[in-house]
Amino acid sequence: MLSIEYIILYGAALIFLSVVASKLSDRLSVPALLLFLIIGMLAGSEGLGGIAFDDLSLAKSIGIVALVFIIFSGGINTTWKRMRPILFPGFILSTLGVLLTAVIVGVSAVYLLKFSWIEGMLLGAIVSSTDVAAVFTILRSKKMSMKGNITSLLEFESGSNDPMSVFLTIGFIRILMEKNISIVNLFPMFVLDMGMGALVGFFMARFTLFIINKLKLEYTGLYPVLIMSMVLLTYAVAALAKGNGFLAVYIVGLVMSNEEFLHKKSIMRFHDGIAWLMQITMFLTLGLLVFPSHIIPVVGSGLLIALVLVFLARPISIFLCLAPFKFNFAEKSLVAWAGLRGAVPIILATFPLLSNVPRAEIIFNIVFFVVLTSVLIQGTTVTAFANLLKITAPGSYSRVYPIEFERIQGIDASLNDMIVPYNSEVVGKKIFELNVPVKCLIVLISRDDNFIIPNGSMTIEGGDVLLVLANNKDFAALQSSLLQFNKKEA
Repeated sequence: MLSIEYIILYGAALIFLSVVASKLSDRLSVPALLLFLIIGMLAGSEGLGGIAFDDLSLAKSIGIVALVFIIFSGGINTTWKRMRPILFPGFILSTLGVLLTAVIVGVSAVYLLKFSWIEGMLLGAIVSSTDVAAVFTILRSKKMSMKGNITSLLEFESGSNDPMSVFLTIGFIRILMEKNISIVNLFPMFVLDMGMGALVGFFMARFTLFIINKLKLEYTGLYPVLIMSMVLLTYAVAALAKGNGFLAVYIVGLVMSNEEFLHKKSIMRFHDGIAWLMQITMFLTLGLLVFPSHIIPVVGSGLLIALVLVFLARPISIFLCLAPFKFNFAEKSLVAWAGLRGAVPIILATFPLLSNVPRAEIIFNIVFFVVLTSVLIQGTTVTAFANLLKITAPGSYSRVYPIEFERIQGIDASLNDMIVPYNSEVVGKKIFELNVPVKCLIVLISRDDNFIIPNGSMTIEGGDVLLVLANNKDFAALQSSLLQFNKKEA
């Protein structure tokens, strides 16, 4: 057995290589998760590293803990205002869309691979959820975004469709292993799983907000630790209550994203870093777990399922689910093409192995190949496909300022920025001539990629970005005055 020093050495080296590889992924427009998996495979027993790892139970546990924090981070970084217009279609995609994808892939596995019906449905359930984090990494590296609500729809779908895939996977495993369970029994299980998960998630979100605002810890560094404990507690309580722990954790993050609480910015930044660490750890572990020599015999089967998934199951489910909503053909096509598979299917593929399901090893190897194929085909072409469909727009990213403001208890203010329109009435006026509310402070001006500390005699120019410290009412009043346009120019 390796000593702790060697374990730390190997672990640190692999994480370092993964971080460096993430920079390479930006330049090559290749999703970082693919490089993380490759590094793990190269470090494995059949690779250059020669690290022997075949502990399925440990890999599953690592994957579950990692997913808990990744899903929470996705929830807390979701802007509720942006999600509201696509909430219903997003919910349809994350439930019915996942089910349709699973069924189409499952039926294909029955006829193409000669699987039994339940085995086919199990394979379909495992590969039914998406991971579009890689897509947004590519779009950000190219400084692009998508028109309309497509970005928000993909974000919501990717953050909320894992619970349905987990439920279907566990359900079909039970049907295979327990003779007295049938598909009909999945319906009450679904209600309990999702209902209890949502209930626990909501109440734990309110409890977490109450605790973080009332506890008044002496050391600010303990607040992120407190949130970590609450996230893990949420998953455990939901799971023990027969609910969906992943859904509960996502709801906690989603509710917290829409509320103000102590040290919100620093907590979100901390959990963004934790989410990246969890992604790297999870993909490296899964890469170590795979034996490339076992993948080669299933290349044909895996390619068939991957093609069905990418060109048949995903597009059909997207076009059917979005048919009642106002999305055009190009938008639906991009949503269909951006349905990358990620770590969740590989983690779920360990469930049948641990349950000794027949043909579980074949399913695991097929799933791994499907994920690699999906990332290679879709992940490397999504930017070009979006350009081809002409639904891209210049990327809009939050400017990084040299100062920050952390909202704490006892102060009714926040730091926000606003752009001065070129035809605003205030252009050419000095700051002291503006109708600035008494409790509103312009603390910084961004002009031509430079930052200027303002004073009362400074002249406002069109296109200036003002960084303003104020409460919501005063900020809205200042914003309203800046949006008074010069009638001669308008």
